[in-house]
Amino acid sequence: MSSIHILHLHSTFALGGKEARAVRLMNAFGDRARHTIVSSMPDQLGARDAIAKGIKYEIAQDPPPLTGRPSVKRYEAIARFMRRFDLVLTYNWGAIDGVMAARVFGKGLPPVIHHEDGFNADEAHRLNPVRNMYRRIALPAANALVVPSYTLEHIAEKMWGQPPERLRYIANGIDTAAYARKPDPKAIPGFERREGEVVIGTVAGLRAVKDLPKLVRAVAGLGMRFRLVIAGEGPERQAILDQAELMAIEDKLVMPGFLPDPHRYIGLFDIYALSSKSEQAPISVIEAMAAGLPVVSPVVGDVSQMVGKRNQPYLANPIDKKIEVFLRDRLERLALSPEERTLVGEENRQRAHDLFDEKAMIAAYAQLYGEAMGRPGVLG
Repeated sequence: MSSIHILHLHSTFALGGKEARAVRLMNAFGDRARHTIVSSMPDQLGARDAIAKGIKYEIAQDPPPLTGRPSVKRYEAIARFMRRFDLVLTYNWGAIDGVMAARVFGKGLPPVIHHEDGFNADEAHRLNPVRNMYRRIALPAANALVVPSYTLEHIAEKMWGQPPERLRYIANGIDTAAYARKPDPKAIPGFERREGEVVIGTVAGLRAVKDLPKLVRAVAGLGMRFRLVIAGEGPERQAILDQAELMAIEDKLVMPGFLPDPHRYIGLFDIYALSSKSEQAPISVIEAMAAGLPVVSPVVGDVSQMVGKRNQPYLANPIDKKIEVFLRDRLERLALSPEERTLVGEENRQRAHDLFDEKAMIAAYAQLYGEAMGRPGVLG
């Protein structure tokens, strides 16, 4: 049986949560599928470095634009492009016009499955009503809408008018066993543990929605020796460095840039910290849990449902004006109690193993994609 040809429509193919999951599925499907990837931002292709050797894929050259003003001509061009494939996968708002093209020019198109993973800073506190309406119009053309969080599932039903039979909740998953192994002490360039320091870490794309300057301000108030590690790359890098200098902790901040294979280093942290304005079901939190870490975070998306019961007191209401003080105080409490860190972390580790192992995720996506094409079992 010949391999199926899958089209992936992304607004960007930089390595974030949704891209990491898409690549993990590509790797898992192996030679059963080949892939064409569209990135609306041609210079944002960092996720391809995580594609395993031997996977058949190409980056589309000069595809029709996925973004721009509503245009029947552009929708027609997108639909014409999509007809070459067995399955079309679209990701987030930046690729919703692939779904709209199927709505307007659906005849002869392959099945389309849309994935929604969350929102940028412009919709962190209030969803855009124009985008809500656009989704209401476009999404009936999708065979299914996949979401990784219960929060998004609720939004899709109530705000986007999606019937339950079209919605698919599939939890993000990782290789939890890899995170249980001892981390590599040299995996973070420029970092080495110093006696008496508590290591607070986070892994994120350096974007405004992650609000990492807020995390810098929170840790600056700690009353003990600490090191803050922020692994990731993005446009907010200089703003984070500037904030650290302003708070006079630039010598305590390590920013190694993007680092692949977080299972090699995330266990070097003592505490995992999140400061985002908006999240849904962040993979980095699952990774931290699998590595046996406590998590300090605002209550965003499904985070409170993801972590263990003992971790709940270390989550802050995101609308609290004193959230930086809350984050600082919870970080300090954990920093001063190695025993508490261990207890919280071990509960999180077990929960990650039970709920977020990648085997279940891969099987669920393979089943959904195969059934959409009328070829159950084709992807394993």
